[in-house]
Amino acid sequence: MPEITLRQAIHDAIIEEMRRDSTVFIMGEDIGAYGGAFGVTAGILEEFGTERVWETPISEETIVDSAVGAAMVGMRPVAELMFMDFMGVAMDPLINQAAKARYMFGGKATIPMVLRMPNGSGTGAAAQHSQSLETILMHIPGLKVVAPSTPYDAKGLLLSAIRDPNPVCFLEHKLLYKSKGEVPDGEYTIPLGVADVKREGTDLTIVTSEIMVHKSLSAAEEVIKEGISVEIIDPRTLQPLDVDTITQSVMKTGRLLVVHEAVKTAGWAGEIMASVSESPAWDYLDAPMRRLAGLDVPIPYNRLLERASVPQEEDIIREIRAIVNNQY
Repeated sequence: MPEITLRQAIHDAIIEEMRRDSTVFIMGEDIGAYGGAFGVTAGILEEFGTERVWETPISEETIVDSAVGAAMVGMRPVAELMFMDFMGVAMDPLINQAAKARYMFGGKATIPMVLRMPNGSGTGAAAQHSQSLETILMHIPGLKVVAPSTPYDAKGLLLSAIRDPNPVCFLEHKLLYKSKGEVPDGEYTIPLGVADVKREGTDLTIVTSEIMVHKSLSAAEEVIKEGISVEIIDPRTLQPLDVDTITQSVMKTGRLLVVHEAVKTAGWAGEIMASVSESPAWDYLDAPMRRLAGLDVPIPYNRLLERASVPQEEDIIREIRAIVNNQY
């Protein structure tokens, strides 16, 4: 299979769906001639024109409001917010309209829209352009939340998201846009709500997503030299969450570490751990469950402080050793 970047995988998914389904269109700030803030939509305007590539004002509320309305009358908008941080401006149409319309209309209205949002730290973009706010979205019934870590997952999940009759928040970690991976030619989809075992192991389960998948994989390669075998589960879809795959892994390894970039307080690591505690996997635990998350601080501009505010490979290695060796 050819290797492409995650940016290209998302681009390909969008353009393939626009060719397949005339109701699919894209909208957002600078997505046309400029090609999007991170270059994902480059070249799409030239093929589809302004009727299906909507350049919007700098108004996130307008973008999401318009996407909701278009979806309710039969279109399939793929809207882009330049940064996930700006979703705060659009919370009313997102959580009070998009998330609730299908329920409130008894299923007679569907909201087949995708809201793409670049997220995460690591680019030196400071506190208002570097957040991981996925837990806020996970808390809202009616929203689906997707967070791919590889180009293969990004394309397959985005195709499924565009075809889904419900609103899907599609998160794209900024540091992963240039990452490469094998992606097959042609159409394929990945069902929403199905986790993936990124690495098999026997001594410890790590549940993690996006950039932390790659940091956890690197950490696992390091500790295998010490005889510690780590299994890594990538939920891929944070809502709905594939609890079964996670609990089956914990029942095999007997230990659990949850790693995410979002801040620790009320982060989704707590949801994973609660789900495990309520499942049969609880009786299989040989050590206390632990979580490794971002510090409860705004993301600093200073590169050293920014790095220190979110988990790194060395932090994951430290936690792995502590859990496996019963050193809490």
